[in-house]
Amino acid sequence: MNEAEMVSLISPDTVIKVSSTLDKSVGKKNLVDGSPETCWTSQQGLPQTITLILPSSSPCGVIPKLLSITFQGGFVGRTCAIHARSVDRTHSDLPGKANWRLLTYIYPEDVNRKQTFTLTSLSDAALTFETSSDFFGRVTVYDLDLKGYLA
Repeated sequence: MNEAEMVSLISPDTVIKVSSTLDKSVGKKNLVDGSPETCWTSQQGLPQTITLILPSSSPCGVIPKLLSITFQGGFVGRTCAIHARSVDRTHSDLPGKANWRLLTYIYPEDVNRKQTFTLTSLSDAALTFETSSDFFGRVTVYDLDLKGYLA
């Protein structure tokens, strides 16, 4: 399987949770609406989180491989812990519970362009922005996508 065969794993059935939202005009729905004009902006304070609960549309699930994210420069989550949840979805869906584990850290640049990071296997993902380039700890994301394969 190559990168050209990958599809977006985020669908209308994907549950998206965020730790905070500055106001309704910059809500979580803007993370995945495909518009370069809209964004999600957190309130001030760290950490900030984005959690993606992928639908179980395929009998064997999905295989996420690439995370792409576009920040607003000056409001970038500079240190990001990516937690993965096991296929067992019987526990709480919040990071820190028994079925979430730290997968890796990524370190996005303080730029406005799309940045892509390679992932290993996971079923659901929680991004925890531990630091921000903004003095007040705000994070602004214009686009978020998780690409991979249907199993």
